[in-house]
Amino acid sequence: MQVAGHPGVGPRIEIDAVASSLTVTELSAASEPDGVWATIKQALAGSHRGEYTDGPIGRAILLLAVPMVLELVLESVFAVVDVFFVSRLGADAVATVGLTESMLTIIYAAAAGLSVGAMATVARRVGERDHDGAARAAVQAIALGLFVAVPVGSAGFWFARPLLSMMGASPGVLANVSFTRIVLGFNGIILTLFLVNAVFRGAGDAAIAMRVLWVANAINIVLDPCLIFGLGPFPRLGVTGAAAATTTGRGIGVLLQLYMLSRRDGRIVIRREHLRLDPPVMMNMLRLSSSAVLQQLIATTSWIGLVRIMATFGSVAVAANTIAIRIVIFALLPAWGLANAAATLVGQNLGAGKPDRAEASVWRACRYNLVALGVIGALFIVFADTIVAIFTSDPAVAPLAAAGLRIFGSGFPFYAYGFVLTQSFNGAGDTWTPTVINLFCCWLGEIPIAYVLARPLGFGPHGAFWSIPIAFSSMALMSTLLFRRGQWKLKRV
Repeated sequence: MQVAGHPGVGPRIEIDAVASSLTVTELSAASEPDGVWATIKQALAGSHRGEYTDGPIGRAILLLAVPMVLELVLESVFAVVDVFFVSRLGADAVATVGLTESMLTIIYAAAAGLSVGAMATVARRVGERDHDGAARAAVQAIALGLFVAVPVGSAGFWFARPLLSMMGASPGVLANVSFTRIVLGFNGIILTLFLVNAVFRGAGDAAIAMRVLWVANAINIVLDPCLIFGLGPFPRLGVTGAAAATTTGRGIGVLLQLYMLSRRDGRIVIRREHLRLDPPVMMNMLRLSSSAVLQQLIATTSWIGLVRIMATFGSVAVAANTIAIRIVIFALLPAWGLANAAATLVGQNLGAGKPDRAEASVWRACRYNLVALGVIGALFIVFADTIVAIFTSDPAVAPLAAAGLRIFGSGFPFYAYGFVLTQSFNGAGDTWTPTVINLFCCWLGEIPIAYVLARPLGFGPHGAFWSIPIAFSSMALMSTLLFRRGQWKLKRV
């Protein structure tokens, strides 16, 4: 392996020795009765108070990844619950939610990008045992989110109707403009929820982030039918009630986050002296986050480009692609959890001056991800028709969606490495490398390949499907080559 751009066998032997010794330690730990289940229970309870820069790497990954996966699942529940209840109000109500969510993807991209800077900075400070610095970074992250949210929220609230019209909304959808006003106007709650949970993840308190979303989702699930249909003493607000319920649930989640940050027994404790702006820290976080936001936008727009190509083949192709992609996104949640765990371990171990352990953690997470996604991919290939049948029985859509699911599943081993490695760059504070990788593999790879295979070469929708595993295999290869160079170890955060 090359470390910091210098070839040689010494670093390779040293890292392999570290990984081997850790593997022996983990195997001995796993041989204890209920060792794995005990670790999972500890991860869910958030009772682990030690550091992640020592001890078995596999255990550290499990302690972080389990609550991170559940956090991602819970975040996806918000949209599912809203659509479930709103669908009882008719097509215009569902379309209102869909069009608003499509505009909200910009907010999600900004939130995810800003979260990268917050997570990387906090993880590095925690690894350095600089808990005051981590608390200051948390305050700057929240302030940065508010600086973005206020102008964006004001614009979204006042221009909700023109924005819906621009998206092609029908008169029935425009009648529900209050839903869009609430969701876009209170986007600061979404940004804060994302950012503070990123702070918890960077600190190694992934279980807190998970529990916050438990509370927020429970409130949303209870309030949604009450406010939409006017149950009991609640007013009947229709689709606007869904916005009010979701915003209330997330808002209470944010209040819970702030309370947890003020407690004296947390990994990060914000005290009065931390409550001030620190321009150098904020600018450094903004530097990290700006390219991370671009990463998210590149990935988001590449999916839009793929849908545009699919649309040239009619509604059947679009429907099949939509179903297959929704199934894949849900199936990839474990991969994102492992990738986020690896990013936290990279940041903390670099802060602790242990770059070899940081690297060993990433390769271990890659192997775990390979096993998880390899199994899921195999299930997709074998049982694609059965899985798709849960979502549609349309004789034209179902076979094409199953074909797409099989093609996507064939690329899962590549996704396993690509997700972990690109997120690990982010954890090290090297946000430009994954941005460039995304640019080449998505915009300059996936979209042109999808068009050429679908149109000039005549493979139709199947050709567009194949562009995804091709692009992700290229991403995995590029990420591996650049990660092995080791330049990410030299990044300062």
